[in-house]
Amino acid sequence: MIDNKFLLRNLWYYALPSYLLKPGKMVAKIFLEEPILLIRSKDGQVSAVRDICPHRAVPLSCGRFNGQEVECCYHGWRFDTKGRCVGIPSLLPEQNTDLSHFNVQSYPIQETQGNIWIYMSDGDKSQPSPLENEVPVVSGVIEQRPHLVEVIRFPCFIDHAVTGLMDPAHSPYVHRVWWWRSGKLHEEVKQFDPSPYGFTVRRHKLSENMENMSRLYWLVGGGIPEVEISFRLPGVRIEEITFGKHRVSNLTAVTPISETETEVNFVLYGIPAWLRIFKPLIHILARKFLGQDRTVVEKQQIGLKYNPVLRLIKDSDMQAQWYYQLKREFARATSEKREFINPVKSILLRWRA
Repeated sequence: MIDNKFLLRNLWYYALPSYLLKPGKMVAKIFLEEPILLIRSKDGQVSAVRDICPHRAVPLSCGRFNGQEVECCYHGWRFDTKGRCVGIPSLLPEQNTDLSHFNVQSYPIQETQGNIWIYMSDGDKSQPSPLENEVPVVSGVIEQRPHLVEVIRFPCFIDHAVTGLMDPAHSPYVHRVWWWRSGKLHEEVKQFDPSPYGFTVRRHKLSENMENMSRLYWLVGGGIPEVEISFRLPGVRIEEITFGKHRVSNLTAVTPISETETEVNFVLYGIPAWLRIFKPLIHILARKFLGQDRTVVEKQQIGLKYNPVLRLIKDSDMQAQWYYQLKREFARATSEKREFINPVKSILLRWRA
């Protein structure tokens, strides 16, 4: 039986699309069962602190933010955007008190390509190592706002969201839509290689069973679409599709909220300029597509309540098996304070879908 129900630490998790955090505003979130307050100062800098006042445990998000300091709504304690306590109104001038004793935890934050990432440590270290300092990026995308962002909650533990989204054999049964693929099953043959904290599907032509989607790409760009897909821990999938002179890229990032809820973030780049008039339709289709994944994962929870043995097969379930292997190896390497050793080896996989 697969027993991997733990949350990985010391990794970058997707926090929020940049446009949802305006200057001088706050957004309260929960990541890995921790309440976190995302803050953007008036000058545009993003930071994150624990969303609990150390005095009486009232969420700081219930208070006020003037663009520089957060004021607790209970007793007016004030904290700067780095979590440092800078004021306790009830103290008298002669009551010399070291306010640093009342600081709240802060979290490393990076903002790139229109996305905000947060580093969730294990408590033993607050800053990421040089390698860990590299947040996931979509190659070929300059600093810009994505053309489309869709955020959806899945009612499941992160593992089931990740393995469900990477599963190559569910499409004929879950995604029954004309614009995505034909109804026939075809043999798939893909070459996989190890890559940092994960694996990559080598560049290949769009699958034969996705002939309808191939036609759409041909009409848009005049070229046969080719695809490269990479996955890395904790749950980041990047897909790059080239057709003619165009390249469309999407990032799907999975962030756990709790043991029973996970947030899936879909971010799309590279929609050709003339096609952007159809963004509302593309948004509807993306929401419908992710909604189908959410629906089947929701049904999956009915059976998971009985703690069944999950039996994975070759080769269509190999990516799921790798995910669990990667997760266990990362946890062991972190615990043993040693270098991560990627368990994935280059291999050709075959399945029908």
